[in-house]
Amino acid sequence: MSATVPTREVVTRFAPSPTGFLHIGGARTALFNWLFARRHGGKFLLRIEDTDKARSTKPAIDAILEGMRWLQLDWDGREYYQSQFWARHAEVANELLARGHAYRCYMTHDELAAAREAAQREKRPFRIESKWRDCSPDAAAPDAPFVVRLKAPREGETVIEDQVQGTVTVRNAEIDDFVLLRSDGSPTYMLAVVVDDHDMGVTHVIRGDDHLNNAFRQLAIIRGMGWPEPVYAHVPLIHGQDGAKMSKRHGATGVMDYHALGFLPEALSNYLLRLGWGHGDEEIIARDDAIRWFGLEGVGRSPSRFDTKKLENLNGHYIREASDGRLAGLVTPRIETLLGRSLMTDEIALLTRAMEGLKPRAKNLNEIAEGALFLFKRRPLDLDEKAAVLLGGSAPDLLALVHAALAALPEWTAEATEQAVREVSESAGVKLGQVAQPLRAALTGRATSPGIFDVLVLLGREESLARVKDRV
Repeated sequence: MSATVPTREVVTRFAPSPTGFLHIGGARTALFNWLFARRHGGKFLLRIEDTDKARSTKPAIDAILEGMRWLQLDWDGREYYQSQFWARHAEVANELLARGHAYRCYMTHDELAAAREAAQREKRPFRIESKWRDCSPDAAAPDAPFVVRLKAPREGETVIEDQVQGTVTVRNAEIDDFVLLRSDGSPTYMLAVVVDDHDMGVTHVIRGDDHLNNAFRQLAIIRGMGWPEPVYAHVPLIHGQDGAKMSKRHGATGVMDYHALGFLPEALSNYLLRLGWGHGDEEIIARDDAIRWFGLEGVGRSPSRFDTKKLENLNGHYIREASDGRLAGLVTPRIETLLGRSLMTDEIALLTRAMEGLKPRAKNLNEIAEGALFLFKRRPLDLDEKAAVLLGGSAPDLLALVHAALAALPEWTAEATEQAVREVSESAGVKLGQVAQPLRAALTGRATSPGIFDVLVLLGREESLARVKDRV
């Protein structure tokens, strides 16, 4: 369906529950909200929905903020915390009571349990049927505990013109009298989110379609208070390759997991943008273009399938586009972890020079780090299994010839070393690869590396000759 053109300042929000890391699905929701606000020159707010104090932790909040900052999704103003507004939430609940759109319910736990069991026996949906809906609270004991429930409409239907899902209709009889305030006076999520969205001026609620049913309940509160209704856009969830809702069994699900796996933030951002939204045949979309092009009309109604291979290919593109200095800065701590020591300034400079040869084949930063280790390892090098095989048989004899030819060179350049190695292969009557492969193994301890003649230049004459001699 075509999207509604905003007629007032756009305000969007991302409102995660701080019960764990920033999930990949939440990151896409944040990205869509951020882009929509930036596209229309509006505001993007961040609200931490920490009403569940038992599960809301400081490390989880920090993880969400870290993920948002890594993806460069900046929010306007400070981050808000829902628990700061509990007094306001209670004020609205009492206003609904005064307006006749809510009531005090004194049903006991036993009464609720019996009603739930009856619904199960009769195989019907459980709906609250409280005698207190139309009963004076004066009939209750003065000190009896109660909750405040919404007096949901019973007749007619509620219609939402969703910007993604289209026209969605629910019979009001299906909306139950849900709790607004618990017996201890604390607000439920359903009340708090509506009050906060209203008070913060949120105009567009863009979120996962698992919240679509909540929208009908929340509209009952909004209409009970006579507040402006937001524009809704419920985005399909992200699925794994098997079509099931994405979970840990499909691989990494936290944003910072992808940081640890060596993905660049712009690659993950670009990939999340294309999960469920499109702009023609464009696949590589820069952030500025994403802001100019993003619209809710481009969001599809079907769930998207997360494809790690496509993400890796996209990440490879962004790695090749990144500057060598930036990549060296990102890779350095990964190498230091692998080596168990810090890199010196001259070693970081060497890594920067090597990046041109390291990054073309790499799918992530970890591959670059592993591929660069040979530059900083001490002799004699450890050999991986394939390198050890390459150094068997006649390899030591060929390497002795290579050592002599290289040692005699008057200059140490990629062109000069290549010519020397070619001459060795010709004089020995073998193909160039039969010389270059054991040479690579001797120099790097691996069967794969940047171009072997670039490796010789990076390592320098002294170190290269010493490594070759170790295998003769």
